Amino acid sequence: MTAETPTPSDFIRDIVAEDVRAGKYEQIRTRFPPEPNGYLHIGHAKSICLNFGIAREFGGICNIRMDDTNPTKEEAEYVESIMTDVRWLIDGWADKHVGGAPFYASDYFERFHECALDLVRAGKAYVDDMTPEETDAYRRQGKVSAYRDRSVEENLDLFARMKGGEFSDGARTLRAKIDMNAANVWMRDPVLYRIRHALHHRTGDKWCIYPMYDWAHTLSDYIEGITHSICTLEFEVHRPLYDWILDALELPEPRPHQYEFARLNLTYSVISKRKLIQLVNEKLVNGWDDPRMVTISGLRRRGVTPSALRTFAYNIGITKYPSMTDMALLEHTMRDEFNRAATRRLVVLRPIKVVLINYPEGRTEELEAINNPENPNSGTRKIPFGRELYIERDDFMETPPPKFFRLRPGGEVRLKYAYIIKCDEVVKDVAGNVIELRCTVDLDSKSGGPTAGRKVKGTIHWVSAAHAIDAEVRLYDRLFTVPEPDAAGDFKSFINSNSLEVVTAKSEPALADACPEKRYQFERLGYFALDPDSRPEKQIWNRTVTLRDTWAKAQKT
Repeated sequence: MTAETPTPSDFIRDIVAEDVRAGKYEQIRTRFPPEPNGYLHIGHAKSICLNFGIAREFGGICNIRMDDTNPTKEEAEYVESIMTDVRWLIDGWADKHVGGAPFYASDYFERFHECALDLVRAGKAYVDDMTPEETDAYRRQGKVSAYRDRSVEENLDLFARMKGGEFSDGARTLRAKIDMNAANVWMRDPVLYRIRHALHHRTGDKWCIYPMYDWAHTLSDYIEGITHSICTLEFEVHRPLYDWILDALELPEPRPHQYEFARLNLTYSVISKRKLIQLVNEKLVNGWDDPRMVTISGLRRRGVTPSALRTFAYNIGITKYPSMTDMALLEHTMRDEFNRAATRRLVVLRPIKVVLINYPEGRTEELEAINNPENPNSGTRKIPFGRELYIERDDFMETPPPKFFRLRPGGEVRLKYAYIIKCDEVVKDVAGNVIELRCTVDLDSKSGGPTAGRKVKGTIHWVSAAHAIDAEVRLYDRLFTVPEPDAAGDFKSFINSNSLEVVTAKSEPALADACPEKRYQFERLGYFALDPDSRPEKQIWNRTVTLRDTWAKAQKT
């Protein structure tokens, strides 16, 4: 929907560019390796844009690889959702640079096992009988396991029996033999394999020993010919182990190299997969694709476009320094794109009826309205106008404050694309609620009329009551009330109770032909997209973003 931003520049791209100039690799190969234990979020979108962006810019390939090494947490549903999200984000942009459909770490379990045997035979790995808790404590303290000096033969025998299913979960592990005095704790004889008697979503019950992340990650990169293995900053301390594995196995060049960048932290949200799962499981949101979630599926359902997400990812840049990105930047990126591309329509969210007492009964005229003032090629449309209209309840006040330039008793406003009207009478129900405004219309004030140039301070939108379409509109807002909900205390205590309001709106008839792939500006209100559950007989709209940053204004008051 928007022109792509210029090719970005950052320290990782500079490294890749230098490697290309030096002819270090035949082809640049990156990878995106999510764990299929949850839905992707906006932090993953940054990684997807970086890895696929590099492949696209340097004529390379980016592999999609499921890091499916933990059978107790992985599900086929997550694999399907991941592939849907990645394809949606890269379609028409980097889809010609995809490797794998997808690849799986589990495809390499035999290779991983063979490499583990090579390590044992070389005296660089041993079977340990300590519990997970003891192993962690010994590594923190730099204490050597009593089982570290087992013979190669004994280690091979025990490892074979681990694989054969003889031992219970947690009874034994295979550990690398590196340096228990290393300053980097990750180099203190890390665990390479653990026992898990659990069904795997792809291999079933074939395996009961499963590789740890560092072992699987490093070898998967090597097997796939990855050149630049790009991780978030928390894996920087893992890099020496990544290099040690390649060296210990004496794997020939070309070898992959790991590089790290700072992950995305976004205000008014939580990015942790564990916390996102909590929100879903505790039914604090309506599933993984709830439009208030910063999952890719939630953002997509809300109406965020792939191009807006890619632009956002490029705008925030790639650095080595952790920082907090303001949610307002994501919203600004959306507004910038939608302002240029969105089709304009008239919708009244909280209607109050207006009767034009001097407008002829039974008369309907068609007025011309602009589809998008930012794009002259978008043309115009006809909107019906009659004696009875709907306007926004917020556009009328009986006793308004100073500088209220909308409708008031005895006051005038211009109806957009139409006439100037004056409020003569306010009709209320028995409870005192305003249910109708009776107004007179200046019939000469329409564009081209004798009084069309008459100045009034306010212009409001409207919909013809006789032609209005009822629609459900879901007004989504930020899920949390504070910028950093997980900075202290229970993040769930900061959930915004006003993050969703559902209204029955009145919309102009042109919206009957609305398309799910298009974005619409409801004039004066915000940008909206059709929900996947929407039907022709009952439209459902999701507010993607407001017209202006209402949170910034609220913080100033």
